[in-house]
Amino acid sequence: MCAGVAAQLAVLITVAAAGSASWDTMGVPDRQDAARAQTMGERGAPALGKPALRAANEPIALMPDETGILSEARPVAAFWRDLGLPGLVDVHTHFMPPNVLAKVWAFFDSGRAAAGQEWPIAYRRPEAERVALLRAFGVRRFSALLYPHKPGMAAWLNAWAASFAARTPDALHSATFFPEPGAGAYVAEAVGAGARLFKAHLQVGGYDPRDPLLDPVWGMLAEARVPVVVHCGSGPRPGPYTGPGPISGVLARHARLTVIIAHLGAPEYGEFLDLARRYPGVHLDTTMAFTDFLERLAPFPAALRPRLAATADRILLGTDFPNIPYRYLHQLQALARLELGPEWLRAVCHDNAARLLGL
Repeated sequence: MCAGVAAQLAVLITVAAAGSASWDTMGVPDRQDAARAQTMGERGAPALGKPALRAANEPIALMPDETGILSEARPVAAFWRDLGLPGLVDVHTHFMPPNVLAKVWAFFDSGRAAAGQEWPIAYRRPEAERVALLRAFGVRRFSALLYPHKPGMAAWLNAWAASFAARTPDALHSATFFPEPGAGAYVAEAVGAGARLFKAHLQVGGYDPRDPLLDPVWGMLAEARVPVVVHCGSGPRPGPYTGPGPISGVLARHARLTVIIAHLGAPEYGEFLDLARRYPGVHLDTTMAFTDFLERLAPFPAALRPRLAATADRILLGTDFPNIPYRYLHQLQALARLELGPEWLRAVCHDNAARLLGL
């Protein structure tokens, strides 16, 4: 990390922790605005409002320099502060061994990830800078999701993730698995070591979650009440086992399983909202949902918005940081412009994950 970037991030983390309200909020109403124009909720947050909307259509600087880091962290922190929150909890961020992450970035660079759309990585920075940037944003807890695409990877990915969690106390200890002999043993080891969150990527892994080799894994995670973030929607590209059918089969056998459907299940939004209605352990994360980028690929039907409001206690903030083609702030703006209200935003951006993960 260069000295200038390190200094900027250190200042931002200190100021975010102190709760300064003197920043330019880029359209986020500050406390004085809220006091003048709106009634206040019991937590001191506006009862009405549209946080962070003004900058939604501004040009996006994908590789922020030192000035860009400063200008983005301020409105992100203002977003959660003016909701009366202590910060954000992001259940869908990625940290991986450097060689694995390099291959993931190369895949996005190839143009194969999103039906011909370019996917520039917004936060292609060293690990330490990425961690510092999340802290500057005020992300109190974040995941380190990683996933194998073949047998023989999951156990050593889990070892790396345990090491990352040990040196990064605000990271949720994350782990993964693959349908292979021994999966039950290394998942049990990860749970015993304190893993708080697992990731299953049915699209990248190309496996059937109903594989008998995974039955003890699902059963163990259900019994331990450890959530699993599952990429099972068919976006941005369908796989042989994406869509609601395969994961529904898992839930039929393990109804107590706590599942977080990644990307709100895009593009099968309605079907995955149905699963949340049927199974109390099914949650959904907001990763990329409602952003300009995903709206071009898989627009969220306006008719389903009332169901988002009705499912307020099961939706969690996720972003896909650092592998996103826009600024972190844009995900928050996209949620705000749904106009589902500050209580919904508070639940989604912090409270639901804090409750689910015991934070």
